[in-house]
Amino acid sequence: MNSPISSPDAPAAIGPYSHAIRTGNLLFISGQIPLDPATGEIVPGGPAAEAKQCLKNLRAILKTAGMDTQNVVKVTVFLTDMDNFATVNEVYAKVFSAPLPARSCVAVKALPRGSLVEIEAIAAQ
Repeated sequence: MNSPISSPDAPAAIGPYSHAIRTGNLLFISGQIPLDPATGEIVPGGPAAEAKQCLKNLRAILKTAGMDTQNVVKVTVFLTDMDNFATVNEVYAKVFSAPLPARSCVAVKALPRGSLVEIEAIAAQ
């Protein structure tokens, strides 16, 4: 049975999707762009600030589901410019600790609302 998860501390979905879906012991978290939950706007400050907000939103969803970053087993990072890879890695490294989740990072042409970064995750309990 699939159960939707919605966090009051993450920005509202900007499309027809759930913040996350729990199925069994797995939690599939939708891609988080750097929206400030209070304003619904992209946070200013470039790729580092955007990555930080994406991860903050992701952690809010994990918390609502009774999990934290230690439960994350797979992360996908989407960047509109691979020149931001090292900057995003610096922010990312402050959030995840060993054992580090598996990860993919891909460059995309564009992201919703003009964001530079989007991050999705899968967690297990």
